[in-house]
Amino acid sequence: MVSLLARLFIKNRDDVADPAVRTAYGTLCGGVGIFLNFVLFLTKLIAGIVTSSISVMADAFNNLSDAGSSVITLIGFRLAGQRPDPEHPFGHGRIEYVSGLIVSLIIIAMGFELGQSSIEKIISPEPVEYTTFAFAALVFSILVKTYMYHYNTSIGKKLGSAAMSATAMDSLSDTISTAVVLACAVISKFTSWQIDGWAGVVVALFICITGVRAARETINPLLGEQPDADYIKHIEDIVLAHPEVIGVHDLIVHNYGPGRQFVSLHAEVPSDSDLMATHDAIDNIERELNADLGCLVTIHMDPVNNNDEAVNQVKEQVEELVRSIDPVITLHDFRMVSGPTHTNVIFDVVVPYRFALSDQELKKTISEKITQLDGNYFAVINVDKSFTSPESIEK
Repeated sequence: MVSLLARLFIKNRDDVADPAVRTAYGTLCGGVGIFLNFVLFLTKLIAGIVTSSISVMADAFNNLSDAGSSVITLIGFRLAGQRPDPEHPFGHGRIEYVSGLIVSLIIIAMGFELGQSSIEKIISPEPVEYTTFAFAALVFSILVKTYMYHYNTSIGKKLGSAAMSATAMDSLSDTISTAVVLACAVISKFTSWQIDGWAGVVVALFICITGVRAARETINPLLGEQPDADYIKHIEDIVLAHPEVIGVHDLIVHNYGPGRQFVSLHAEVPSDSDLMATHDAIDNIERELNADLGCLVTIHMDPVNNNDEAVNQVKEQVEELVRSIDPVITLHDFRMVSGPTHTNVIFDVVVPYRFALSDQELKKTISEKITQLDGNYFAVINVDKSFTSPESIEK
């Protein structure tokens, strides 16, 4: 149904980088979610009232909260699709993450509320009479929620949407929780066991766990998570495909919402190359990245002397001794400045976060090893942290 509606009402539906297309998908999925969840709420509310089942009633109000979550998701997509303005020059894309977080918090709150009601039912159990209508309502709910999980997952992956993924996880949670209620109904129908309250507790726990997982997925991009490894590799492949560039480092990706990435990086270029020609090549790379990935790019040129055999030989030796400390360490911006009494060996090293050695300990260790290569060498080291991965890429 959602795919058919998308084909009918969403123009350029495959251009998911377009904020208007994302807004249209969010509006469509949110509207369908509101309708289906409200239908399920009414159906199970009637079944719960007729049977006096706390687990069925809990499942009904869980669907009502889902309808509210769909409203929030819909509003979030509409707000995220607004154009940049003077107060928000990078756009409003992160509102999509905020809406996903709100959905997650609603899921957790509903889980706690349902857990409390279920515990009260365990303390004061009441007989439950499940009717054919109640069984049919639960089976219908499982089928509908399975469908909702499928389309939210599919479109969430298509858009790369944390909010849509959170909604999909909520639908999966509902499917399993309703299956637990159905199993409870079957057991109660054919035995004398009073497990309605216990089934409600299981449902509540599952809902809370799902909410926490969904919240984590939306909090990470808000805080600033490491970009996707394939995305980083694609950037590096494009940059290094140009013969004017011999290395890439200090690559940073700022995420201001889906489809709103800002990239900065340092490109190593031969120091003896034609400045104007190299600058023109860098401009072309920035345009190519923008056209291919839809990101805004700023590239800083780092001139590197790669034609001095003596310097290259020392660089290879330093790279080897740095790797002997830890293979994940890489170096860049290597150069040597000779003086009357000593030679400065200058370079940056890149280490991962939570590295075993402190920056000062690492500098001291590397300096001692470089002095062993030649007593006249004096190491000038800057320690960087990688914003993308523990390794740098070089040709």
